[in-house]
Amino acid sequence: MFSRLVRPTLVSARNFSTSKQNNFKVAVAGASGGIGQPLSLLLKINPLVTELSLYDIVHTPGVAADLSHIETVGKVKGYNGPENLLEALRNADVIIIPAGVPRKPGMTRDDLFNTNAGIVRDLAKAAAEVAPKALIGIITNPVNSTVPIACEVLKQAGKFDPKRVFGVTSLDIVRANTFIADGKGLNPKDVSIPVIGGHSGVTIIPLISRATPSVSFPEDQLKALTTRIQEAGTEVVKAKAGAGSATLSMAYAGARFANSLLRGLKGESNVIEPAYVVSDVTESEYFSTPLLLGKNGIEKNLGLGKLSDYEQQLLKAAIPELKKNIKAGVDFAKK
Repeated sequence: MFSRLVRPTLVSARNFSTSKQNNFKVAVAGASGGIGQPLSLLLKINPLVTELSLYDIVHTPGVAADLSHIETVGKVKGYNGPENLLEALRNADVIIIPAGVPRKPGMTRDDLFNTNAGIVRDLAKAAAEVAPKALIGIITNPVNSTVPIACEVLKQAGKFDPKRVFGVTSLDIVRANTFIADGKGLNPKDVSIPVIGGHSGVTIIPLISRATPSVSFPEDQLKALTTRIQEAGTEVVKAKAGAGSATLSMAYAGARFANSLLRGLKGESNVIEPAYVVSDVTESEYFSTPLLLGKNGIEKNLGLGKLSDYEQQLLKAAIPELKKNIKAGVDFAKK
């Protein structure tokens, strides 16, 4: 039902409609990092972004100065250090959070938890204070846990709206589209694979049975493709041999997601993008499914749709892991 609708959006100034008013402030928290810099570049060339606010611990004014020379409408300002965090986020329409330490060989997303959990907690506290109506997109891993942390912090501040907090899972769809296209000799632009669940390992559930165009694989190839999509982040970590994790592809996916949020805010119709959100479609309190986006964030959760028998098995395997990840996040936030 949704596979034709969940498509990548290329982030280029030529690909945006400017027929309606657009006057949006986007803040990037973690803008000097491996994801943050290319993400900020892609947001700078998006004409829906009229103010780009960049925050990080170090180097942010330099990143902002560099980006400010690009011949697009968005005005860029950089903010360094915790003392400037509130000003960086103040009155933002959209906040994208790639802040945190990257994965290295041998590390799981769980290994990142202690450092990155605290970072997301502090950023959520700041957003609650100065941008309570912002749409917040969280890239910081482990997403399965950091999104519940942010939600709990916002609840504690009395500023929580479940329609406005998202875990960015778009990279899983981008990867699935690319890998399936490669396997069938297709143009990735013409391929759409819904991916549901979470954003790590067995919690990533590609719905290849609902591919557009329709594709089929022998059972062994289907399982191998599923595993590759689930473990694609590890593939990049190993290939970079200690030099980092998936940064460029994540920046692309993050910019795609931010653009979908902005299109929804602008009032564009039929904007559909998957994300990991508070959900009642499964036993898991948080779950990624295709979402209809609008002026208030989530307009409608489009649910699971039809799953094959194999995908039902994947769902069954994902739920216990998701519950464990969510509990870790909630417990951390309630300390």
